[in-house]
Amino acid sequence: MDWYNPSDTDIPKGHFIDGQFMSFNDDTAVDVICPSTGKAYAQLNYASADTVEQALSQAHQAFRAGTWASMAPRERAKYLFKWAELIEKEQAYLAQLESLGSSRPYHEVLQWDIPYVVDCLRFFAELSDKHGGYVGATQQNRLGMVISQPYGVIGAITPWNFPMSMLMWKVGPALAAGNAVVLKPSEMTPFTSVYLAKLAVDAGIPANLFNVVQGDGKTVGQAICEHSLVGKVTFTGSTATGAAIMSTCAIKGPKPSTLELGGKSPQIVFADADIEKTARTVAKAITGNAGQVCVSGSRLIIHQDIAEEFSQQVMAHFSQLKTGSTWEKQTTLPPVISAGQAQRIESIVSQSIAQGAELLCGGDLISQGGSFFTPTLLAVKDKANCAVREEIFGPVLTMQTFDSDEQAWELASHETYGLAAGIHTQNIQRALTGMREIEAGSVWINRYGRSFDHIMPTGGFKQSGIGKDVGVEAFQANLKTKSVLIDF
Repeated sequence: MDWYNPSDTDIPKGHFIDGQFMSFNDDTAVDVICPSTGKAYAQLNYASADTVEQALSQAHQAFRAGTWASMAPRERAKYLFKWAELIEKEQAYLAQLESLGSSRPYHEVLQWDIPYVVDCLRFFAELSDKHGGYVGATQQNRLGMVISQPYGVIGAITPWNFPMSMLMWKVGPALAAGNAVVLKPSEMTPFTSVYLAKLAVDAGIPANLFNVVQGDGKTVGQAICEHSLVGKVTFTGSTATGAAIMSTCAIKGPKPSTLELGGKSPQIVFADADIEKTARTVAKAITGNAGQVCVSGSRLIIHQDIAEEFSQQVMAHFSQLKTGSTWEKQTTLPPVISAGQAQRIESIVSQSIAQGAELLCGGDLISQGGSFFTPTLLAVKDKANCAVREEIFGPVLTMQTFDSDEQAWELASHETYGLAAGIHTQNIQRALTGMREIEAGSVWINRYGRSFDHIMPTGGFKQSGIGKDVGVEAFQANLKTKSVLIDF
């Protein structure tokens, strides 16, 4: 039984500029593939350089007009709250559009993604008048002030794995702080972004303040990063692309960038952990969205005394998952985003086994229209094994054992990444020690994954990124500060 008929879905067309859907004669049309079927379900117009220029110029004009940036912050908040209301009203259509074009199951979009997006937007709306600067301590006959001002145009580039959630991470704080935004969504999951932009205009947010241009990173993303009208760039995606963006921002600016990048996050399980509950948490943390999550708990580091029993329970959870299209009610393991990505996952697993890893379960690539990869557990002894080192972005979990706390912290450390980590123990001293020892931007204790506590920032250490999304830090990152000194 299906949640909806995918052939009945109305697909929005083109870019969204000046408050309306647009296509241009010099744009290139390409097929967009449905991950659940492996077939094209729509066409997308890739923006030309002229289209990107138009979107950026009009966003700049909308910002310079001052209607939004000079508006009382509480008034801005009212429009953002109205936008959140419209998203809630359109949740059924948005969930259908999101699930059709991505790896997000329809029921999960309704139950998690849209409530998360709405809550995130309201959080940033509430910050609109909470942070504006401060008065500095100066000598008696002077007044020193540090004031905050928006950058102007924020260039935002979002990934394919959580299209709406990642959009709101970027657009929510930027608009709340008074900026304009030009967004390039992933060309693999482009359509909910333009519809959300339409709803923003319907809510009364000025046309051109939030424009969406479609296309690939090499042309459209690069053009946004290079453009002199862009005051800051914010990006979520791979470490390699993030490094290229940071380089472009340095050479063509310099201009600041917020980068949330790759991860290879450990889940450390001690012998005193609740085995049944923790096994369920560990399994979910690597199979959610078919492992296509930047913070996926992809490295199980477990005390040797419970490794056998624990791994059996994890594999039992794996075996209960059902592959299927994102619109099928039975689906609990969605497709991999593309055939190419599925083949990459298979290749890394095969290479890992060749390097000495033991395949405990899974490892199969299933083609049933779309591409599906069975949840996989690899027992690994060598920290240099490719499955331990590389971000796989699929439902592949490696398992390494330890016999002391010090060995656990050493195994948890990764030479490249430091995005997130989980610690499972009933010993509070051990948990707090691990919190300090582990180099990661987010550490979860006796749980794994983000919550609706948007006050908690997210971002990585090492090559997992720079800057923060969500939290007060994300709002402040969309403002630049100016020092003012007045002599009486």
